[in-house]
Amino acid sequence: MMNRLHVTAMVAFAAVLAACGPVFAVDPAMIEAAKQEGSVTVHTVMIDQVARPLAAAFEAKYGIQVNSVRAGAVEIVRRISDEARAGHTMVDVVDGSTYVTPLKQQNLILNWLPETASNLPKQFVDPDGYWSGVYVLVSVPAINTTLVREDAEPKNWGDLLTPAWKGKMEWSSDIANTGAAGFVGLMLREYGEERARAFLAQLAKQDISGIPVTPQVLNQLVAGEYPLAIMVAVHQVLFSASKGAPVKWLPFSPVAESLVTSSIVRNATHPNAAKLYATFLLSDEGQSIFRDNYYIPASSHITAKDPKALPDGKLMRGQFFTPPELTDNLSIWQHTVTDLFR
Repeated sequence: MMNRLHVTAMVAFAAVLAACGPVFAVDPAMIEAAKQEGSVTVHTVMIDQVARPLAAAFEAKYGIQVNSVRAGAVEIVRRISDEARAGHTMVDVVDGSTYVTPLKQQNLILNWLPETASNLPKQFVDPDGYWSGVYVLVSVPAINTTLVREDAEPKNWGDLLTPAWKGKMEWSSDIANTGAAGFVGLMLREYGEERARAFLAQLAKQDISGIPVTPQVLNQLVAGEYPLAIMVAVHQVLFSASKGAPVKWLPFSPVAESLVTSSIVRNATHPNAAKLYATFLLSDEGQSIFRDNYYIPASSHITAKDPKALPDGKLMRGQFFTPPELTDNLSIWQHTVTDLFR
């Protein structure tokens, strides 16, 4: 008969396993077939900060080369569509926030999810089985700490309407969830049409500078070109600050919360390597690489490096947008930007 100490130890061990989530053994046949294919081509919105360590870890683990091509969502959709029409699909895996609807409509992504997707919260997985989240994208305001004293930091969105901030703010003018269009969507979701448009009309008087290339927004903030950026990815701010850049994100409420997802391209040249790579992205090892580079992991049991960067409803409240919601609405929100912020 087991004594109480033995039972307690077994219960504790079971609790640890439950907290860690299920342990997956990748199908050896898939690994072997992927190795025979020898490489995988990924079209990604991720920057080298995380794309390179992900590729390096996958290559070291399986001996399969990762060809990573960075592009925006519009360019990614165009390339995959062109390749499909030409009858020679080169892309194996795609990631981003707004590729889903157009590629799904053209039947160009596969109805397949990695087993590791079961580590994700329900809302991070396509109920139809075409995509799964790989990291959470939280768009926040940020300041240059050299230019903005702590006692002068704005505390909420309403503070940006004061005269002190006129002509001192920037955002991306690209049609992006981390840009002006995404901010319009956030205000509409939070306040409704009438109140949101009234706020945006006041904000339009503040002479916000529109930066056409989204990644340049943070670069200009770091360089001291502007004291405040209205919408930037929180993981990029955290990473830059860890390297000594004078930047800090601000916990306003609400902030926009969305996903970067991944999918397998239909008729991929390297289908097994593609599935193995997608499985790796959501494994504990893959998700830990996101975490270690300040990205917010999609997995429910890999904690973000800075847990405060994920909306908790207390310090910071988020409004969550699914990939189809962003795809269907960003262009509509951009019309409001054009109308009010010309």
